[in-house]
Amino acid sequence: MAAALRLAVAVTCALVLASACQGLQVGYYKKTCPRVEHIVRAEVKKFVYKNAGIGAGLIRLLFHDCFVQGCDASVLLDPTPANPQPEKLSPPNFPSLRGFPVIDAAKDAVEKACPGVVSCADIVAFAARDAAYFLSRFRVKIDMPAGRLDGRVSNASEALDFLPPPVFNITELVGSFAAKGLGVEDMVVLSGAHTVGRSHCSSFVPDRLAGVPSDINAGFANVLRRRCPADPTPADDPTVNQDLVTPNAFDNQYYKNVLAHKVLFTSDAALLGSPETAKMVKDNAYIPGWWEDRFKEAFVKMSRVEVKTGKQGEIRKNCRVVNHDHAYKHY
Repeated sequence: MAAALRLAVAVTCALVLASACQGLQVGYYKKTCPRVEHIVRAEVKKFVYKNAGIGAGLIRLLFHDCFVQGCDASVLLDPTPANPQPEKLSPPNFPSLRGFPVIDAAKDAVEKACPGVVSCADIVAFAARDAAYFLSRFRVKIDMPAGRLDGRVSNASEALDFLPPPVFNITELVGSFAAKGLGVEDMVVLSGAHTVGRSHCSSFVPDRLAGVPSDINAGFANVLRRRCPADPTPADDPTVNQDLVTPNAFDNQYYKNVLAHKVLFTSDAALLGSPETAKMVKDNAYIPGWWEDRFKEAFVKMSRVEVKTGKQGEIRKNCRVVNHDHAYKHY
Protein backbone atom coordinates (compact mmCIF):
# COMPACT_ATOMS: atom_id res chain seq x y z
CA MET A 1 0.00 0.00 0.00
CA ALA A 2 2.78 2.40 0.97
CA ALA A 3 4.65 1.59 -2.23
CA ALA A 4 1.51 2.23 -4.28
CA LEU A 5 1.03 5.58 -2.54
CA ARG A 6 4.65 6.56 -3.24
CA LEU A 7 4.15 5.64 -6.90
CA ALA A 8 0.96 7.71 -7.07
CA VAL A 9 2.77 10.73 -5.60
CA ALA A 10 5.65 10.28 -8.04
CA VAL A 11 3.25 10.12 -10.98
CA THR A 12 1.42 13.22 -9.71
CA CYS A 13 4.71 15.09 -9.40
CA ALA A 14 5.59 14.16 -12.95
CA LEU A 15 2.29 15.50 -14.22
CA VAL A 16 2.11 18.83 -12.41
CA LEU A 17 4.58 21.68 -12.57
CA ALA A 18 7.86 20.34 -11.25
CA SER A 19 8.15 23.16 -8.74
CA ALA A 20 5.00 22.01 -6.95
CA CYS A 21 7.08 19.07 -5.75
CA GLN A 22 10.19 21.09 -4.95
CA GLY A 23 9.40 22.29 -1.47
CA LEU A 24 7.37 25.45 -2.06
CA GLN A 25 5.03 25.77 0.89
CA VAL A 26 2.83 28.27 2.66
CA GLY A 27 4.56 29.47 5.83
CA TYR A 28 7.98 28.46 4.50
CA TYR A 29 9.76 31.04 6.70
CA LYS A 30 7.73 30.28 9.83
CA LYS A 31 10.84 29.31 11.80
CA THR A 32 13.66 31.09 9.96
CA CYS A 33 12.02 34.54 9.49
CA PRO A 34 8.56 34.49 11.08
CA ARG A 35 7.70 38.15 10.39
CA VAL A 36 8.80 38.28 6.76
CA GLU A 37 5.30 38.43 5.27
CA HIS A 38 4.25 41.18 7.69
CA ILE A 39 7.40 43.15 6.84
CA VAL A 40 6.85 42.91 3.08
CA ARG A 41 3.15 43.76 3.40
CA ALA A 42 3.95 46.89 5.43
CA GLU A 43 6.36 48.13 2.75
CA VAL A 44 3.91 47.38 -0.07
CA LYS A 45 1.13 49.19 1.79
CA LYS A 46 3.26 52.35 2.13
CA PHE A 47 3.92 52.51 -1.60
CA VAL A 48 0.50 51.41 -2.87
CA TYR A 49 -1.44 53.83 -0.68
CA LYS A 50 0.64 56.67 -2.13
CA ASN A 51 0.30 55.44 -5.72
CA ALA A 52 -2.08 52.65 -6.73
CA GLY A 53 -0.19 52.28 -10.00
CA ILE A 54 2.77 50.84 -8.09
CA GLY A 55 0.49 48.02 -6.96
CA ALA A 56 -0.38 47.25 -10.57
CA GLY A 57 3.33 47.31 -11.34
CA LEU A 58 4.09 44.75 -8.61
CA ILE A 59 1.46 42.33 -9.93
CA ARG A 60 2.92 42.68 -13.42
CA LEU A 61 6.44 42.30 -12.05
CA LEU A 62 5.72 38.75 -10.85
CA PHE A 63 4.22 37.79 -14.21
CA HIS A 64 7.20 39.20 -16.12
CA ASP A 65 9.60 37.47 -13.74
CA CYS A 66 7.95 34.05 -13.86
CA PHE A 67 7.65 33.82 -17.64
CA VAL A 68 11.41 34.31 -18.13
CA GLN A 69 13.77 31.88 -16.38
CA GLY A 70 10.94 31.02 -13.98
CA CYS A 71 10.03 32.83 -10.74
CA ASP A 72 13.61 33.58 -9.73
CA ALA A 73 13.89 37.39 -9.50
CA SER A 74 15.97 37.45 -12.70
CA VAL A 75 13.96 40.50 -13.81
CA LEU A 76 15.44 42.50 -10.92
CA LEU A 77 19.08 42.19 -12.03
CA ASP A 78 20.76 45.41 -13.13
CA PRO A 79 23.06 45.58 -16.16
CA THR A 80 26.74 44.83 -15.51
CA PRO A 81 29.85 44.88 -17.73
CA ALA A 82 29.55 41.09 -17.95
CA ASN A 83 25.87 41.30 -18.91
CA PRO A 84 24.90 44.72 -20.30
CA GLN A 85 21.45 43.54 -21.48
CA PRO A 86 19.48 41.83 -18.69
CA GLU A 87 15.71 41.22 -18.80
CA LYS A 88 15.09 44.54 -17.08
CA LEU A 89 16.20 46.43 -20.23
CA SER A 90 14.18 44.37 -22.72
CA PRO A 91 11.39 46.26 -24.58
CA PRO A 92 8.55 44.42 -22.76
CA ASN A 93 10.05 45.62 -19.46
CA PHE A 94 11.74 48.94 -20.15
CA PRO A 95 10.67 51.62 -19.45
CA SER A 96 7.24 50.36 -18.42
CA LEU A 97 7.96 47.85 -15.63
CA ARG A 98 7.47 49.36 -12.18
CA GLY A 99 7.89 48.37 -8.55
CA PHE A 100 11.66 47.92 -8.23
CA PRO A 101 12.03 50.45 -5.35
CA VAL A 102 9.33 48.57 -3.39
CA ILE A 103 11.28 45.33 -3.70
CA ASP A 104 14.47 47.14 -2.64
CA ALA A 105 12.75 48.61 0.42
CA ALA A 106 11.18 45.28 1.37
CA LYS A 107 14.49 43.44 0.94
CA ASP A 108 16.32 46.01 3.11
CA ALA A 109 13.71 45.66 5.86
CA VAL A 110 13.76 41.85 5.66
CA GLU A 111 17.57 41.73 5.71
CA LYS A 112 17.59 43.77 8.93
CA ALA A 113 15.25 41.24 10.55
CA CYS A 114 16.66 38.01 9.04
CA PRO A 115 19.91 38.48 7.12
CA GLY A 116 20.58 36.04 4.32
CA VAL A 117 17.40 34.01 4.76
CA VAL A 118 14.71 35.29 2.38
CA SER A 119 15.10 35.21 -1.40
CA CYS A 120 14.29 38.16 -3.65
CA ALA A 121 12.09 35.80 -5.69
CA ASP A 122 9.89 35.16 -2.65
CA ILE A 123 9.75 38.89 -1.88
CA VAL A 124 8.52 39.56 -5.44
CA ALA A 125 5.81 36.91 -4.97
CA PHE A 126 4.76 38.26 -1.56
CA ALA A 127 4.71 41.85 -2.86
CA ALA A 128 2.52 40.92 -5.84
CA ARG A 129 0.17 39.01 -3.54
CA ASP A 130 -0.06 42.03 -1.19
CA ALA A 131 -0.64 44.48 -4.04
CA ALA A 132 -3.61 42.39 -5.19
CA TYR A 133 -4.89 42.33 -1.61
CA PHE A 134 -4.80 46.12 -1.19
CA LEU A 135 -6.07 47.02 -4.67
CA SER A 136 -8.98 44.57 -4.33
CA ARG A 137 -9.96 46.24 -1.05
CA PHE A 138 -8.98 43.05 0.79
CA ARG A 139 -11.17 40.73 -1.33
CA VAL A 140 -8.28 38.85 -2.99
CA LYS A 141 -6.52 37.05 -0.14
CA ILE A 142 -3.89 34.66 -1.43
CA ASP A 143 -1.94 32.05 0.53
CA MET A 144 1.39 32.43 -1.24
CA PRO A 145 3.82 29.52 -0.93
CA ALA A 146 7.53 30.29 -0.66
CA GLY A 147 10.88 28.57 -0.97
CA ARG A 148 12.07 29.93 -4.33
CA LEU A 149 15.74 30.70 -4.91
CA ASP A 150 17.17 33.60 -6.91
CA GLY A 151 18.58 32.95 -10.37
CA ARG A 152 21.92 34.10 -11.73
CA VAL A 153 20.99 34.40 -15.43
CA SER A 154 19.10 37.31 -16.99
CA ASN A 155 18.94 37.87 -20.73
CA ALA A 156 16.92 40.60 -22.48
CA SER A 157 16.30 38.43 -25.55
CA GLU A 158 14.51 35.81 -23.44
CA ALA A 159 11.92 38.39 -22.35
CA LEU A 160 11.10 38.87 -26.04
CA ASP A 161 10.96 35.09 -26.52
CA PHE A 162 8.62 34.25 -23.66
CA LEU A 163 6.49 37.27 -22.67
CA PRO A 164 3.29 37.32 -24.77
CA PRO A 165 3.09 40.66 -26.62
CA PRO A 166 -0.12 42.71 -26.80
CA VAL A 167 -0.64 41.76 -30.47
CA PHE A 168 -1.11 38.02 -29.78
CA ASN A 169 -4.27 36.27 -30.94
CA ILE A 170 -6.08 33.60 -28.92
CA THR A 171 -4.07 30.68 -30.34
CA GLU A 172 -0.77 32.41 -29.63
CA LEU A 173 -1.85 33.34 -26.10
CA VAL A 174 -2.89 29.79 -25.27
CA GLY A 175 0.44 28.50 -26.60
CA SER A 176 2.47 31.05 -24.67
CA PHE A 177 0.83 30.09 -21.37
CA ALA A 178 0.91 26.37 -22.16
CA ALA A 179 4.69 26.63 -22.58
CA LYS A 180 4.82 27.59 -18.89
CA GLY A 181 2.46 24.83 -17.75
CA LEU A 182 -0.55 27.13 -17.51
CA GLY A 183 -3.94 26.24 -18.96
CA VAL A 184 -6.50 28.15 -21.00
CA GLU A 185 -8.49 29.20 -17.94
CA ASP A 186 -5.29 30.31 -16.19
CA MET A 187 -4.58 32.56 -19.18
CA VAL A 188 -8.07 34.10 -19.20
CA VAL A 189 -8.08 34.59 -15.43
CA LEU A 190 -4.57 36.09 -15.24
CA SER A 191 -5.43 38.47 -18.11
CA GLY A 192 -7.86 40.04 -15.64
CA ALA A 193 -4.89 41.74 -13.98
CA HIS A 194 -5.30 44.29 -16.80
CA THR A 195 -8.09 45.70 -14.66
CA VAL A 196 -5.40 47.88 -13.06
CA GLY A 197 -2.37 49.71 -14.39
CA ARG A 198 -1.54 51.86 -17.36
CA SER A 199 -0.19 51.29 -20.84
CA HIS A 200 2.00 53.40 -23.08
CA CYS A 201 0.20 54.49 -26.24
CA SER A 202 2.90 52.82 -28.34
CA SER A 203 1.73 49.42 -27.05
CA PHE A 204 -1.65 49.64 -28.76
CA VAL A 205 -1.91 52.61 -31.16
CA PRO A 206 -0.22 50.99 -34.19
CA ASP A 207 -2.21 47.78 -33.82
CA ARG A 208 -5.62 49.12 -32.75
CA LEU A 209 -6.01 52.74 -33.86
CA ALA A 210 -4.02 53.08 -37.07
CA GLY A 211 -7.01 53.18 -39.40
CA VAL A 212 -7.25 49.45 -39.94
CA PRO A 213 -10.61 47.73 -39.29
CA SER A 214 -10.79 46.80 -35.63
CA ASP A 215 -13.36 45.40 -33.24
CA ILE A 216 -12.70 48.24 -30.80
CA ASN A 217 -15.70 50.32 -29.70
CA ALA A 218 -15.78 53.50 -31.82
CA GLY A 219 -16.42 55.86 -28.92
CA PHE A 220 -13.65 54.24 -26.88
CA ALA A 221 -11.29 54.50 -29.87
CA ASN A 222 -12.04 58.22 -30.11
CA VAL A 223 -11.24 58.69 -26.42
CA LEU A 224 -7.90 56.96 -26.96
CA ARG A 225 -7.13 59.02 -30.07
CA ARG A 226 -7.59 62.19 -28.02
CA ARG A 227 -5.11 60.94 -25.43
CA CYS A 228 -2.51 59.39 -27.72
CA PRO A 229 -0.43 60.76 -30.59
CA ALA A 230 -1.14 59.12 -33.94
CA ASP A 231 2.50 58.04 -34.16
CA PRO A 232 3.95 57.60 -30.65
CA THR A 233 7.70 58.04 -30.24
CA PRO A 234 9.94 57.53 -27.19
CA ALA A 235 9.81 61.30 -26.68
CA ASP A 236 6.00 61.44 -27.01
CA ASP A 237 4.44 58.30 -25.60
CA PRO A 238 1.85 59.05 -22.90
CA THR A 239 0.12 56.42 -20.81
CA VAL A 240 -3.58 55.68 -20.39
CA ASN A 241 -5.44 53.57 -17.84
CA GLN A 242 -6.13 50.03 -18.99
CA ASP A 243 -9.55 50.16 -17.31
CA LEU A 244 -11.21 53.56 -17.67
CA VAL A 245 -14.18 52.57 -15.47
CA THR A 246 -12.50 51.52 -12.19
CA PRO A 247 -8.83 52.22 -12.95
CA ASN A 248 -7.41 51.58 -9.48
CA ALA A 249 -9.67 48.74 -8.36
CA PHE A 250 -8.57 45.12 -8.70
CA ASP A 251 -11.97 43.82 -9.75
CA ASN A 252 -13.75 42.02 -12.58
CA GLN A 253 -14.52 45.19 -14.57
CA TYR A 254 -11.90 44.13 -17.14
CA TYR A 255 -14.17 41.34 -18.39
CA LYS A 256 -17.10 43.73 -18.79
CA ASN A 257 -14.75 45.95 -20.81
CA VAL A 258 -13.76 42.98 -23.00
CA LEU A 259 -17.43 42.26 -23.72
CA ALA A 260 -18.04 45.95 -24.52
CA HIS A 261 -15.01 46.02 -26.87
CA LYS A 262 -13.41 48.70 -24.68
CA VAL A 263 -9.96 47.21 -24.12
CA LEU A 264 -6.56 48.42 -25.23
CA PHE A 265 -4.82 45.37 -26.63
CA THR A 266 -5.48 42.86 -29.38
CA SER A 267 -4.58 40.21 -26.76
CA ASP A 268 -7.45 41.50 -24.56
CA ALA A 269 -9.99 41.48 -27.39
CA ALA A 270 -8.71 38.03 -28.39
CA LEU A 271 -10.35 36.47 -25.34
CA LEU A 272 -13.61 36.52 -27.31
CA GLY A 273 -11.86 34.62 -30.11
CA SER A 274 -13.08 31.15 -29.13
CA PRO A 275 -16.38 29.92 -27.65
CA GLU A 276 -14.51 28.40 -24.69
CA THR A 277 -12.69 31.58 -23.68
CA ALA A 278 -15.68 33.81 -24.48
CA LYS A 279 -17.77 31.82 -21.97
CA MET A 280 -15.03 32.26 -19.36
CA VAL A 281 -15.07 36.02 -19.99
CA LYS A 282 -18.85 36.11 -19.42
CA ASP A 283 -18.61 34.05 -16.23
CA ASN A 284 -15.86 36.29 -14.87
CA ALA A 285 -17.87 39.38 -15.79
CA TYR A 286 -21.26 38.40 -14.39
CA ILE A 287 -20.91 35.85 -11.58
CA PRO A 288 -20.01 37.64 -8.31
CA GLY A 289 -16.75 36.38 -6.79
CA TRP A 290 -16.09 33.96 -9.69
CA TRP A 291 -13.02 35.75 -11.03
CA GLU A 292 -11.50 36.52 -7.62
CA ASP A 293 -11.65 32.86 -6.56
CA ARG A 294 -10.05 31.67 -9.78
CA PHE A 295 -7.44 34.41 -9.80
CA LYS A 296 -6.12 33.27 -6.41
CA GLU A 297 -5.56 29.75 -7.76
CA ALA A 298 -4.06 30.81 -11.10
CA PHE A 299 -1.77 33.37 -9.45
CA VAL A 300 -0.31 30.77 -7.10
CA LYS A 301 0.06 28.32 -9.99
CA MET A 302 1.96 30.98 -11.96
CA SER A 303 4.17 31.70 -8.94
CA ARG A 304 5.39 28.08 -9.08
CA VAL A 305 6.60 28.21 -12.69
CA GLU A 306 10.14 26.82 -13.10
CA VAL A 307 11.28 27.80 -9.60
CA LYS A 308 14.89 27.24 -8.69
CA THR A 309 15.87 25.11 -5.71
CA GLY A 310 19.04 23.52 -4.35
CA LYS A 311 22.15 24.41 -6.33
CA GLN A 312 20.14 26.04 -9.12
CA GLY A 313 20.01 29.36 -7.30
CA GLU A 314 21.01 31.46 -4.32
CA ILE A 315 19.62 34.00 -1.86
CA ARG A 316 20.86 37.36 -3.05
CA LYS A 317 22.10 39.91 -0.55
CA ASN A 318 21.09 42.68 -2.96
CA CYS A 319 18.20 41.97 -5.32
CA ARG A 320 19.87 43.93 -8.14
CA VAL A 321 23.10 41.89 -8.34
CA VAL A 322 24.09 38.26 -7.94
CA ASN A 323 26.15 37.46 -4.87
CA HIS A 324 29.35 36.87 -6.82
CA ASP A 325 29.39 39.14 -9.81
CA HIS A 326 31.93 37.02 -11.66
CA ALA A 327 29.38 34.18 -11.68
CA TYR A 328 26.87 36.39 -13.49
CA LYS A 329 27.57 35.38 -17.08
CA HIS A 330 25.80 36.40 -20.23
CA TYR A 331 24.14 33.38 -21.87
